[in-house]
Amino acid sequence: MATIYEVSKAAGVSLATVSRVMNGNAKVSDRTRQKVVDAMEALGYKPNAIAQSLASNRTNSVGLLVSELHGSYFGDLMSTIELILKKHGKHVIITAGHVDESRETDAIDFLTSRRCDALIVHAEAVTDDYLISLSKTSVPVAVVNRKVNGLEDKCFVADNVDGGYLATKAVLDKGHRNIGYISGPLFKTDASDRLTGHKKALAEAGISFESSLMFEGDYHESSGQEGFASLLAQHPDMTALVCANDEMASGAMTAAREAGFALPEQLSVVGFDNAIFCRYLYPKLTTVSNPVRAMGEMAAHWVLEHVYDIKCPQPVTHIFEPELILRDSLGPAPHA
Repeated sequence: MATIYEVSKAAGVSLATVSRVMNGNAKVSDRTRQKVVDAMEALGYKPNAIAQSLASNRTNSVGLLVSELHGSYFGDLMSTIELILKKHGKHVIITAGHVDESRETDAIDFLTSRRCDALIVHAEAVTDDYLISLSKTSVPVAVVNRKVNGLEDKCFVADNVDGGYLATKAVLDKGHRNIGYISGPLFKTDASDRLTGHKKALAEAGISFESSLMFEGDYHESSGQEGFASLLAQHPDMTALVCANDEMASGAMTAAREAGFALPEQLSVVGFDNAIFCRYLYPKLTTVSNPVRAMGEMAAHWVLEHVYDIKCPQPVTHIFEPELILRDSLGPAPHA
């Protein structure tokens, strides 16, 4: 089996340079890096991960905590982070917290026990104080989809207030006034922020928020169905429905069609996230883009820059702006 010394000799570089290439260090020219890679391939050299870890005090692994493993939102987040880190020779260890405080802390303990060089966390149940304490340990931490006071330079979050505002403003601009709202679970910051944006748009239009026109869902399709039925029973004159995510909007649309509603002629529906299935629903769903890929990309680049000294190709951004995506599920208010 070839050794690192033979790679060094074949490439015509020092042992330190070979080590830097193996560890993804940015302080190596592309020409020199390629010489080392070519030498390793020619000799069939396979770096020993344990030896690399001992030599560099790095495991070249990053821990990723997400709330769930299913759904397009978390799929986009995980795949984006993994792709970027993999390009730089880093591996991702993924675990889920399932929106439970003890399970989130257990998951983070698991990742730190695996000596991850950094953590990227999408945590919804642990407290801000816990995350602040975690950030003071020796393991760098990036926080996705949550703004923590005092950790603003480590947080990567969408402007959910503006996103909620955009969704409801689009409905108001079409002349709707009897507008139902299905929120996510309001203990989650993104759900409460989107509701705040919804209320802001109503107030701007001179419409008072009515609690009977709001149903608290759980971000799953079934609560969209339940929310539609509950709101319709109290407000049969409802002409539009804004949902805090696309899964609930999909459930609401199914329930509305089953109740005999023509969409959008009798009921307009707007979602949030811009999940891939939105363009395949009937009618195609108007929604607000949730820049989850951009947040994941920037969190990954932050880790590369702060842990591995690999510079980010663009300035680090911490707040990401959502965008209204107009499709067929939003129409003018009946008789507007």
